[in-house]
Formats: sequence, structure tokens, C-alpha cells
Amino acid sequence: MLVRICSAVILSLLLGGAAQAQAQIQVQFQPPQPTFRSLLKVPDPRGEFVRLCAPHMVGRWAHPESVCGCLHDYAAATVEDADLREALLRGISETGVPTIETAWVPPSKQSEIGPTFTKIAKPALQCMFDPATNQ
Repeated sequence: MLVRICSAVILSLLLGGAAQAQAQIQVQFQPPQPTFRSLLKVPDPRGEFVRLCAPHMVGRWAHPESVCGCLHDYAAATVEDADLREALLRGISETGVPTIETAWVPPSKQSEIGPTFTKIAKPALQCMFDPATNQ
């Protein structure tokens, strides 16, 4: 009988110790904390563009987000030069129509503004008047 009691006590101590050690391991484990980079997440450029553009399209188009998304994905995508493309996207997001101010483009590229509008004319018109075919 004494052996059974001692065995039960030893067994409970062993099991209790293992459970306590497991509990300590669980307490010591903490999920990874967010890094500085993840705290400063940069918004999706396309989403930000559509968010800024859409209010200018309300009242003009039945689906302003679709028109803005199309302008971003098709019209602006035809412009290879990064400075001209950024200026075009800025103009659309600020006014709701394809616009490039000369002050937004380096002087060496200002002569390319006209040809840029010629290049984006067809995709921009398709986005504005028939966006479903581009998507």
C-alpha cells in the first residue's frame, strides 16, 4: 500500500512537473512582434490612385472605380517614361481627366507631353466610354 501511494505521488509529481514545464514553454513563447517596416506599410499604389481618382468621376460615370482602374491599368501603362507616367497619374487623380502640368515633368521631357497624350488617347477613351472591354 505504501508503495502504491509513493508511486502515485511520484507519478503525479512527474506529470505535474511536465505540465508545468509545458506551461512555462507556452508562456515564454510570444508571437512575433510587428517590425518597423510592417508598421509603415505603404498603400497599394493602384488602390491609392483609384481612391483619389474616383471622387472626380462620380456623377460623370456609372462606375467611377472601374474607369479609374482602367485609366491606371491601360492608359497610363502605355507610357514607358516614369516621370511622364507619374505626372499623368497625378493629373488624373487630381482632376479626373488625363492632365499633365509642365511643372510636374523635368524640363528635358516637357516636349514629350504632346506625344504622350497622343499615345494614351485611344486607351483613355476606351476606359471612359467602354471600360468593360478592357477588363
